[in-house]
Amino acid sequence: MSIAPPDLSGVDEPRFRDALRSLPGRVWIISLGILVNQVGNFLPVFIVLYLTERGYSAGAAGLVLGVSGLGKVLGNAVGGYLADKIGRRWTIVLSAVTTAGLTAIVPSLEPLPLIVAVVGLIGVTSQIYRPAAAAVLLDSVATNQQRLAAFGVFRFAMNIGAALGGVIGGVLASTSYVELFLGNAAACLLFGVVVAVLLRDAPQPRSDQVDADTQAGRAVGYRQAFADHTLVRFLLMTVVAEFVYIQSTVGLPLHVSDVGLSARDFGLLIGLNGLLVLVLELPITGAVSRYRPEYVLAIGNLLIGVGLALTGFMPGMVLLSATVLMWTLGEMMSSSVANAYLGSLAPPRMVGRYQGLYGVAYTIGAGAGPLIGGAVYAIGPWALWALVGAAGLLSAQLCLPRRRAASPVHEPDS
Repeated sequence: MSIAPPDLSGVDEPRFRDALRSLPGRVWIISLGILVNQVGNFLPVFIVLYLTERGYSAGAAGLVLGVSGLGKVLGNAVGGYLADKIGRRWTIVLSAVTTAGLTAIVPSLEPLPLIVAVVGLIGVTSQIYRPAAAAVLLDSVATNQQRLAAFGVFRFAMNIGAALGGVIGGVLASTSYVELFLGNAAACLLFGVVVAVLLRDAPQPRSDQVDADTQAGRAVGYRQAFADHTLVRFLLMTVVAEFVYIQSTVGLPLHVSDVGLSARDFGLLIGLNGLLVLVLELPITGAVSRYRPEYVLAIGNLLIGVGLALTGFMPGMVLLSATVLMWTLGEMMSSSVANAYLGSLAPPRMVGRYQGLYGVAYTIGAGAGPLIGGAVYAIGPWALWALVGAAGLLSAQLCLPRRRAASPVHEPDS
């Protein structure tokens, strides 16, 4: 099965600004919930510092991170299944409540194997909500402009929460890690309460195709999703694109150090990225909303790849800031468009699974990036930047619609 990409340029599409103003309440509720959740999302950021300050080795901290990363891959797959099976609302509540309970007991754990197991489980439970939250947005809107507006608002809330969370987490970590993890647990629990009390699942549509599949006995599951060649191509693109993007946290700081700049300089560059995303992502999403999403994604990935590949040629802050502007522009162009485009591909009964697979691909790319990037940089910085440039080109090419082979012309029999 391969689902043809939909035509998203219909004349009946509202303007992005109008779509933003007309978003239903469910979009704002789930965006409020993610804002609360991100404000308290301390554990992924501070777990390494917590472990090393307690006397565990860097290798032990790396093991905990690795198991957590594997848990995140599994969590997205489980979350996609549950979102379609038991509904978006209860999937999010389950994720929030279990994550809150597990996070609250982290400070009381002593043996390393127990810490590894619990943080690994947190990796699973903390990701289960993601496909369901995306499915809530997609259930709430109908047109491409509305999808883009919904994901734009959702990402805006997420970015604000992450920015506030970094500041609050730093303050809490300087006083007590117990307060830090209990604050994380409280934020997760509040997220679950907001969703349980305020959100209601939208009625699931039944299309003729779904009815036909049910009557024919065909399963609706991940096997059917992988039969969609457009989806598979999109997932491959996501893995490659995330490998490229994550070099902003691997190759970029290594290069900053190599050219004699400080950790403070690296922080300023990352701060520039965060500020630009907060201020400009929604307007840029609106500006690109009128164009075909495959081409927007291709240009965005190309800008990210080229911008990061040029990092290796930049000796100072001014030129490095210029590369940050380039790859941040690509990030702002592609982030919301990717979610909205994927939502347009998913059959009605598989929205959660499609978003779950996107989360799996995203997590694999982001997880493999530091391992591969660090190893290649050790061979030679030039090798990493060449690889980043080539991968950026590949991710852009994978976004483009495939050309269909021309039908053979049969000569009439004489």
